[in-house]
Amino acid sequence: MPITISPLRAIAAITSVFLLALAAAPASADPVKNIILVHGQFADASGWKPVYDILTKDGYNVTMVQEPITSLDDDVAATIRVVARQDGQSILVGHSYGGAVITQAGSDARVAGLVYVAAHAPDAGESTASNKNKIPGKIRTVTTPDGFVFVDPAHFHEDFAGDLPADVANFMARSQIPAAARVNTTLITNPAWRLKPSWYMVAKQDRAINPDLQRMYAARAGSQVVELDGAHTIYISRAKEVAAMIEDAARSASK
Repeated sequence: MPITISPLRAIAAITSVFLLALAAAPASADPVKNIILVHGQFADASGWKPVYDILTKDGYNVTMVQEPITSLDDDVAATIRVVARQDGQSILVGHSYGGAVITQAGSDARVAGLVYVAAHAPDAGESTASNKNKIPGKIRTVTTPDGFVFVDPAHFHEDFAGDLPADVANFMARSQIPAAARVNTTLITNPAWRLKPSWYMVAKQDRAINPDLQRMYAARAGSQVVELDGAHTIYISRAKEVAAMIEDAARSASK
């Protein structure tokens, strides 16, 4: 005997199947809109201004961290303090030594991804100094009697900011923030790049962090990599490309 189903029951059955399919499908994640920029040694957060301008124009909520550069713990705490102020998850971006800071701070659950810009990305038991000793750069620094490090102003343009105009480099050379030498020898304990997706921009003419060391960091972390012509100040000279990488990370990372 054939079984007949009323039109209303058929519609109800189809609706039930559709609702079950919707429930089983993963919810689409909102794009991450919080970007936190972490500077390195010898230059403060003001260097991020060109990147900041692009990101804010594109609708991102951008905050810079002004680390004291007195110890890795202090700098990580300063970064986490900014992370905690955001509404939702954030992308952490580190330049130079700032990469070590986001490597340690980025394991925080509120961090969705990491972007390294000509930056250190040490593993557990490594420091920036131990890695630079293995694959050295060409930057010339001076250490003060009380244990702070700065770039020799006579060589700042060549060693740090070779892709910037001389007058800009000279101003940066004379507005340096000396770092406590111990930040370079403090060991990383919980590298976030082992837990979070990462992106890496290699500066091909960098004298501060050897480009080959940058490539090692990126390959080991499984980062999405872009290589560009530029010196250590690539975050200023190639701000458009840096901002594009950050926006790619924000689109790719999810809550």
